[in-house]
Amino acid sequence: MGDDTWYMNNRDSEADTCRKEVLPKLYNSGWMDELILEQRNFTDGKIVVVGRKAKRKTAKRFDYLLRYSQNFPVAIVEAKSKYKNAADGLHQAKEYAQMLKLKFAYAINGKEIIEFDFITGIEQPVEKFPTPDELWNRLNAVEPVKEEVNGKEIIEFDFITGIEQPVEKFPTPDELWNRLNAVEPVKEEVKDIFLKPFFAVPNKEIRYYQRLAINAGIKAILDGRERTLLTLATGTGKTTVAFQIIYKLWNNRWNLKGEYRRPKILFLADRSVLVTDPHAKDFSVFGDARCLVPEEGLSSAREIYFSTYQSLAEDSNRAGAFRILPRDFFDLIVVDECHRGSASEESNWRVILDYFYTAVKLGLTATPLRDDNIDTYKYFGNPLYEYSLKQGIEDGFLAPYIVHRVITNVDATGFEPEAGLLDDYGRLIPEGVYSTTDFERIISLIQRTKAVAKHLYDFMQKNGRTDKTIVFCVNQEHADHFRREISNLNRDIAQQYPDYAVRIVSEEGDTGKGHLSRFMDIDENIPVIVTTSKLLSTGVDVPTCKNIVIFRIINSSTEFKQIIGRGTRVREDKEKLFFSILDYTGSATRQFADPDFDGMPPLITEEEVDNNGNVVEITEWQPEITEDEPNTEQSETGGEENPEPQAEVRKKFYLSEGVEVTIAVETVQMRDANGKLRTVRFSQYAKEQITMLFSSINDFRNQWNDLAERKKIFAELENRGISIEQLAEISKQREADIFDLFCFVAYDLKPLTRKQRANLLLKNKPDFFAGYSSKAREVLTLIIEKYIDFGLSEINPNIVLAPPISQIGNSIEIANEFGGIEQLQKAIEAIQVLLYTEAA
Repeated sequence: MGDDTWYMNNRDSEADTCRKEVLPKLYNSGWMDELILEQRNFTDGKIVVVGRKAKRKTAKRFDYLLRYSQNFPVAIVEAKSKYKNAADGLHQAKEYAQMLKLKFAYAINGKEIIEFDFITGIEQPVEKFPTPDELWNRLNAVEPVKEEVNGKEIIEFDFITGIEQPVEKFPTPDELWNRLNAVEPVKEEVKDIFLKPFFAVPNKEIRYYQRLAINAGIKAILDGRERTLLTLATGTGKTTVAFQIIYKLWNNRWNLKGEYRRPKILFLADRSVLVTDPHAKDFSVFGDARCLVPEEGLSSAREIYFSTYQSLAEDSNRAGAFRILPRDFFDLIVVDECHRGSASEESNWRVILDYFYTAVKLGLTATPLRDDNIDTYKYFGNPLYEYSLKQGIEDGFLAPYIVHRVITNVDATGFEPEAGLLDDYGRLIPEGVYSTTDFERIISLIQRTKAVAKHLYDFMQKNGRTDKTIVFCVNQEHADHFRREISNLNRDIAQQYPDYAVRIVSEEGDTGKGHLSRFMDIDENIPVIVTTSKLLSTGVDVPTCKNIVIFRIINSSTEFKQIIGRGTRVREDKEKLFFSILDYTGSATRQFADPDFDGMPPLITEEEVDNNGNVVEITEWQPEITEDEPNTEQSETGGEENPEPQAEVRKKFYLSEGVEVTIAVETVQMRDANGKLRTVRFSQYAKEQITMLFSSINDFRNQWNDLAERKKIFAELENRGISIEQLAEISKQREADIFDLFCFVAYDLKPLTRKQRANLLLKNKPDFFAGYSSKAREVLTLIIEKYIDFGLSEINPNIVLAPPISQIGNSIEIANEFGGIEQLQKAIEAIQVLLYTEAA
């Protein structure tokens, strides 16, 4: 007992270590409060999807982040209690440092400091923390903020004196400050610009990866890089990154000519919404310094210009508007969504970039290097920084997704019309086999559209009829057909809300823009379902969108990433923590699966349905991937789709009847222990996970009978994506007890129903009930009945608050029947154990 007392009295917590040891040591090394960030989350915590429910894991949180300036972190510090070794925290410190792209990691227990230097690879104990200048000099020796071409000299140009000269090291902050304030106007050295704080946007904290992207972009521009690229997944805030880069350069009067003026900057994109939204919202702080082309023209008096390519472009009938400006007019051109064709040498848009040849070009893209966007990377070069959808999901900033592959029989095997078959207009349908690429382009099978609409209707009936949904159709006509079918299926809602399902395409004009505005508004519930072709594939921010429906062939991985990006945003306050992708072609989610950048969904299902859209079979099945049509560049005007020419409509065959359409298989796609992707039935996956945790039924039973261990079992299986409700439904054991369900799936044991377990308890353990009053026994009997009806989760102390138990008395009165709250708790725990006394 004495030893235990001594141990507890000397056991300082990590908080004690931080308060008593870490801060004093940091202060002694010259770290001021404004350079120290303490106890901050830098991720939101990964969202784990179990079945169709989601919960957050613990966010990543550092003890201390050390910064050389407000926006330039250099080191991470992890503290451990005194009774632990300092090295115990080093692994976590190194992990966090790598995520934050820092070169120095420290672990401390109050007595010992362990340093890991990523520059040298050396891990060693140190007597004290290095000073800010010491870390800066070590870092600047290998990653200088401004370096000469040969990498050995630092060249300083003093705009005040006009003197250019080599210097051995950067001046100290005080030296620069004194030199700058000696004259008017103040001009700042490159390093000082780089270390200046970001613009503080109210209620909008800059995330760690955005900070890394901003610093990487600014550093490259200040270093004289002519072309730079940042790759950040959709939903991660590329506009925020662009704004902060532009603001720092503009506010600090950086320009290519070294003149005392603010830079001229062009913000380019290929859709109007991508320039009008930033102009009106994020960049409003620039006031009259900004202008929107073509509304305000190309007056040379402005400093930040927002324009689509199309507003500046030229063709055989007109000269490009950009030619009225001198070729060296712009200092920086930011190209948003630069993967959308601007870098191709054949593109008309490329001429704009080439015309302003002196300007630095900064590309922003959401897609990594793939075969279909190689021109982008060839032009801009490798990205300075990349933040993937996979990492965004891991950090909890982006929503994970579930993939449902739903394939009709005509998509799986093709449609072959009988000889002499006429379409709805009496035209002979040419013989041959028509596949997914032909549907809605060459031949329109109305029953196929009806079957898919019915399946989506059933899906939303089960999971949420008010969940915002985007349906990507083949063309504008197809989008209208699908809208009509899904609206008619929801006629009970459409009767009250006619705009429950709407089409948003270029033909809708201002009406479509109104629908889109309401659909994007998180506080507007209508419209719920929008159908489109390509118009909403990029540049549309719908944070509450829960379903992405693919009902057309996707031509490229870039386009696919843009489409699924419509669902990746998280809105926890609106219960949007994950989204579903329903792929009715079966090929897009398979062909463009990109686990390295996008990560893997916790669940992929494939279902076969009949011509009414009802699921008829759940089996393992991998449909043959049909070959996509050639990728054609989409030409748009102001971000609008081009209407299909009437000639194409006339050539299409329409068949409303005489075709039996069916839809195919539920499988789950998971990574195994070796990281390899496997496609298995959900029940098979559950079996593997349970037997991996418990090698035998005896091991499983022993841990199950311990209530504390039982909670750990539930938590572990949830973290592995196993939903009890889903497992019971798939295995058709809805009445089985949870323990028996697991034993049935994992060890092939015949399951007992909850009613059978309850009867065994009542029959075999009469002594347990005999020790209580008649009213207490009545309560216990009602608890067991609750268990029979709803399962083990109902057996908890709060059960006494629910009817019919609450009708016996209030919680205090019921507890008194058991001898107090503690005794009631013990009785409830006893039931949880006794139910499994005879477990086999």
